[in-house]
Amino acid sequence: MPAAAAPPTPRTRHALVTRRIGWTAAAVVALLVAVLLSLAVGARAIAPSTVLDALLHGGHSDDAEVVRHLRVPRTLIGLMVGAALALAGTVLQGITRNPIADPGILGISQGSSVGVVLAISVVGVHTLSGYVWFAFAGAALASVAVYAIASSGRGGATPIKLALGGAAINALLVSVTQGVLTTDASTLDEFRFWQVGSLAGRDTDVVHQIWPFLLLGAVLVVSVARGLDALALGEDVAKGLGQNVAVVRILGGLGATVLTGAGVAAAGPIAFVGLAVPHIARAIVGTDHRWLLPMAALIGPVMLLVSDVIGRIVFPPGEVPAGVMTALLGVPFLVALVRRKAVPA
Repeated sequence: MPAAAAPPTPRTRHALVTRRIGWTAAAVVALLVAVLLSLAVGARAIAPSTVLDALLHGGHSDDAEVVRHLRVPRTLIGLMVGAALALAGTVLQGITRNPIADPGILGISQGSSVGVVLAISVVGVHTLSGYVWFAFAGAALASVAVYAIASSGRGGATPIKLALGGAAINALLVSVTQGVLTTDASTLDEFRFWQVGSLAGRDTDVVHQIWPFLLLGAVLVVSVARGLDALALGEDVAKGLGQNVAVVRILGGLGATVLTGAGVAAAGPIAFVGLAVPHIARAIVGTDHRWLLPMAALIGPVMLLVSDVIGRIVFPPGEVPAGVMTALLGVPFLVALVRRKAVPA
C-alpha cells in the first residue's frame, strides 16, 4: 500500500496562496484589458482616451455616443454572461463530478431555447427583452425535469443519473425545438439570430432585467463552495465531513440554473464557456472552489469579450457572432490542456 501523502507545510501553503493571489491579480488585469478592447475596438476604432472621456466626462462626440449607447451595454452583457456561464459550468461539474458537464450538455441551455421558440411562435414575443423571461422559465423547467428524473429510483441523484437525465431531456427539447422550427418558417427566421449566440444588439434594458438573477445565482453557488470541495472526495466522505449532499446539490443546481437561464436569455446559447473555463481555472488555481469559482468568474468574461472583439474585426465590415468565436478560441486552450496532462475532474 502506498504511503499517505505528507500534509503541506506552512511554507508550502504560503507559496500556494501567493501563487493563487498572483494569478487572480493577473486575471483581473486581463479582464480590464478585455473591457477596454470591447469598448475601443470594432468596425469603428475609438482611441482609449476618447473611451475614458465618454465614460468619465460624458463627451458628446460621435465616438463618445457610440461608446455609451452601443458598446457599454454590449460590454456589460459580455461581463455578466461570461461570468454566469463560467460559474454555472464550474458548479455543475462539481455537483455531477463529471468533467464534461456544462449547461448545454445537461439540457439547461436547450430549455432556454425551447422557451424562446414558444415565445416567438405561440405568444408572439419579438424583442430581446421579451425573450429573457421565457428563456429563463425554460431553463428552470428543464433543470427541474433533469433533477426529478435523476432523483427518482434507488440511490437518488447520482452523478451518472444526472448526466443521463440531462442527456435525455436535452434530446427531447431538441426534438421539440426542431419540430416547431420546421413547421413555422417565420419563427425559424427570427430564432436563428438568437440561437447563434451574440452580444450585438443588446441594450441596457436587458442588463437591468438579468443582473438580479445573476447576483442571486452567484450567491447560491458561492455558498456551496466548501460542499463542492467535500463532494469531490465522494459522497460518503462528504457526509462524513458533515456536508448535507442533497442540500449542496439542490442549492448548487438552483444557482447554476439561475445563472444559465439569465445568461442564455441575454445572449443566446453561447457555446464552450461553461465547459472550457472551469478546466482552465483549475489548471491555474487548483481544485479549491473558494479560489476556483472567483477565477472562473474572471476568466469567463475575458474569453467572451475577447471572442466578441475578434469577431467584430476578423471579417469587416461584417461580424462573426461571439457564440461562434468562443468555440474557435476555446478549443485550442482545452486541447492544449488535455495534451499537457489529464484534465482535472
